[in-house]
Amino acid sequence: MAEKPIFLTPEGRAKLEAELEQLKTVRRAEVAERIHSAKEEGDIMENSAYDEAKNEQAFVEGRIMTIEQMLKNAVMIDETRASDSVGIGSYVSVLERGGGDDEMYQIVGSAEADPTRGRISNESPVGRALLGKRVGDEVQVKIPDGVRHLRITEIR
Repeated sequence: MAEKPIFLTPEGRAKLEAELEQLKTVRRAEVAERIHSAKEEGDIMENSAYDEAKNEQAFVEGRIMTIEQMLKNAVMIDETRASDSVGIGSYVSVLERGGGDDEMYQIVGSAEADPTRGRISNESPVGRALLGKRVGDEVQVKIPDGVRHLRITEIR
């Protein structure tokens, strides 16, 4: 079975690569030293410092594996693509029916989604609704409080 693609911007890939490098070179060594120090304290059966260090080691190794898998399955987003329809990497300006200000979103992969910064996942309800649409199109997005009606005013 094929792995699910992980859509990343160049910035997102660089952040993951930097985190991976830090985990492999710094955190691994720090955790190994904590385990070594805890072992020197004596009986590891009742040693909470040892248990904590082993738990942290499991977390670090799990995160390393996760990032490596994400990078292996990475599909780079072309943020410079010019298109008249919404795609991953697009910046989309929408206006909600009933007024209000335009909202600008960038459609990114789930690994980089950060709604507080206007970066929404292609897998989110709003992201899914916008994909493939053009300027002037209206979409309806089901949310817990009902339905949002959005009109696309700009794509870049």
